[in-house]
Amino acid sequence: MKAVVMAGGEGTRLRPMTSSMPKPLLPVANRPIMEHVLRLLKKHGLNETVVTVQFLASLVKNYFGDGEELGMELTYANEEKPLGTAGSVKNAEDALKDDAFLVISGDALTDFDLTELINFHKEKGALVTVCLTRVPNPLEFGITIVDEEGKVERFLEKPTWGQVFSDTVNTGIYVMEPEVFDYVDPDVPVDWSGDVFPQLMKEGKPVYGYIAEGYWEDVGTHESYVKAQADVLEGKVDVDIDGFEISPGVWVAEGAEVHPDAVLRGPLYIGDYAKVEAGAEIREHSVIGSNVVVKSGAFLHKAVVADNVYVGQQSNLRGCVVGKNTDIMRAARIEDGAVIGDECLIGEESIIQGNVRVYPFKTVEAGAFVNTSVIWESRGQAHLFGARGVTGILNVEITPELAVRLAGAYATTLKKGTTVTTARDHSRGARALKRAVISALQASAIDVRDLENVPLPVARQQTARGSSGGIMIRTSPGVPDSVDIMFFDAKGADLSQGSQRKLDRVFARQEYRRAFPGEIGDLHFPSSVYDSYTGSLLRNVDTTGIAESGLKVVVDASNGSAGLVLPSLLGKLGVDSLTINPGLDESRPTETAEIRRKGLERLGEIVASSGAAFGVRFDPVGERLSLVDEKGSIIEDDRALLVMLDLVAAERRSGRVALPVTTTRIAEQVAAYHGTQVEWTTTSPDDLTRVGGEEETIFGGDGMGGFIVPEFSSVYDGTAAFVRLIGLVARTQLTLSQIDARIPRAHVLKRDLATPWAVKGLVMRSVVEAAGDRSVDTTDGVRVVESDGRWVMVLPDPAEAVTHLWAEGPDDASAQALLDEWSAVVDSAGR
Repeated sequence: MKAVVMAGGEGTRLRPMTSSMPKPLLPVANRPIMEHVLRLLKKHGLNETVVTVQFLASLVKNYFGDGEELGMELTYANEEKPLGTAGSVKNAEDALKDDAFLVISGDALTDFDLTELINFHKEKGALVTVCLTRVPNPLEFGITIVDEEGKVERFLEKPTWGQVFSDTVNTGIYVMEPEVFDYVDPDVPVDWSGDVFPQLMKEGKPVYGYIAEGYWEDVGTHESYVKAQADVLEGKVDVDIDGFEISPGVWVAEGAEVHPDAVLRGPLYIGDYAKVEAGAEIREHSVIGSNVVVKSGAFLHKAVVADNVYVGQQSNLRGCVVGKNTDIMRAARIEDGAVIGDECLIGEESIIQGNVRVYPFKTVEAGAFVNTSVIWESRGQAHLFGARGVTGILNVEITPELAVRLAGAYATTLKKGTTVTTARDHSRGARALKRAVISALQASAIDVRDLENVPLPVARQQTARGSSGGIMIRTSPGVPDSVDIMFFDAKGADLSQGSQRKLDRVFARQEYRRAFPGEIGDLHFPSSVYDSYTGSLLRNVDTTGIAESGLKVVVDASNGSAGLVLPSLLGKLGVDSLTINPGLDESRPTETAEIRRKGLERLGEIVASSGAAFGVRFDPVGERLSLVDEKGSIIEDDRALLVMLDLVAAERRSGRVALPVTTTRIAEQVAAYHGTQVEWTTTSPDDLTRVGGEEETIFGGDGMGGFIVPEFSSVYDGTAAFVRLIGLVARTQLTLSQIDARIPRAHVLKRDLATPWAVKGLVMRSVVEAAGDRSVDTTDGVRVVESDGRWVMVLPDPAEAVTHLWAEGPDDASAQALLDEWSAVVDSAGR
């Protein structure tokens, strides 16, 4: 006997899950509903099966193919238009006309004994046998009454409660003789229970009803879909579950990685190659699809999560359904009954209220509160670029495919045949992405100079030596699972805002240039990179007095690429040095704030015990520098900026220093004391670089470990700052602690507030209006200056739905009061 699986319905009640996926492919316990159906057919010997398809038919065909993987023989009957339950089977008449056949829905979950159903049909000599079952609420189903012999007496499709006369309903599973096709007109919509069966009964044909025992769930609503998952996990339905039951009710598929410190409370299912981190909690009736990542602190309860979903730290999912390829960012919350479609982005700290529907390919902004369904609205990424280039989670937001498109867009902004320098940090992720970038550049008629793993300042310096631009890929500072793709101009500096917008436009339009076969770019690897860098550094930075000073310094390379340039540099400086953590550690391409702090504390202990003049700690890519004084005390980054400023200004006695407007105004006092001036810049690194490259500029810094040494380079360079610091200390009679002690204490506090994109302009207008007659500085954002010198600055983030606030006062309490006052202004405007 053959079977017919009806898989053509649109599943409109299940949208948005069925907006981009046919209903039979919806996964139950990580396996499509229709696969459960096909396995049931095979179990009862129904190996030859015709599948009727219509809506998104190609997806069904592509998934199941000819059925070989299931040990079955599948053929397909395609409907050009919806033909109804009977019409779709009539469409497959040629394959079914020789013998009795079984009809079953491809989107209902059941474990009925089909063999018993077929035997009943044969015993009764029926033309049609309708498989029936008893349900507590028959309103959504066709009610069927049978007599003592099992013969059908009456049908009623989807009754009201006033019409309910039985709890025996039609499951849509039938056994039929081919003569039934005589009652179905071709190429027009016809239904079995509404059209064909009443006619058969009118003519007295043998139509029987078989009341089956077992499980049956018509997965037609979101509630029934979630219920079906729970029933499988509870063992209420006899279906196969892939994987291993590692404890009662806890199923884990092959290749899944579950940390021992994750909390699992079954019954639940974790799909193949999923990763659940320490501190995550997954509770009963949750189903985690294949390749899903559940980060630490995430909480899932009765959540159904499809394949390739990223569940961020501290996120909270309760009783919801999440479609495939969706990213749920940090601390997002999705409430009971909500459904998220395929390939959506749910931003950080956003809240999706219960029963909200978010349709496929939508973006919910960070901090958004969504209490109505998101169907038509869609917001593309406003800007590719953030503060560190193009940033995102590796293989979630930043994929090899994205890297190829970005590199192709960048190449399109350059002339054919020009050269781009590429580099990376020592992480595996950066190595893999850089290979994709190089391929895209060459395919766009760009020659590539690949530096491989080098410190970021070396990559910038080498880019400035004859390249049209550069690309550096590194692990995001302090975020081990995130990467930055950084783009440089011909001077090795970050792209200007204008160049970023140009790249944005090319990327958005997807207008990538492709080279003809004879134009494919070359790839070569320059030699003597470090000798070139150190030679140029020592020629341009004043090192007089170092060799004679007898200074001893301790240098912490942080197991990063800064350690690659230090051996040749320290030898040529002639300074007595102790280098710690010099080797590359591939497993630590960046460091958290906590690890960095512990490293500085350890450095301080070594400096104090060794009698060194000071200690420095590089970040892993050699861009930034942290200081420890001769007593072993950590000089915080904002204080280190003032100490370096004091040393440089005291020696130069003229010129300008470039500082972002968020820097404490004590910097003005320090600069003025030594006869220099402050040039205030925006918080954008490219603006600081611009001023740092001007002729009168003698120093620049951002208060976060980034220092500019203009006589060598206009960009942040930890190694250059280190060489300059040694020279300055060697030529002065003061220690770092003495310099630090003579500089007044600063009291600058910072706060971030979630602000939807749509109200950012309103927020800034409200701030200007609230400033009244107070002095306002619009160098970057809005800085409001009080009459007594206290100030607050409000700045919308260019890449995230966040507004940043800084405030400075004579003490922390005063600064805190300012923050509170202006946070209220921002909050009220953002509501």
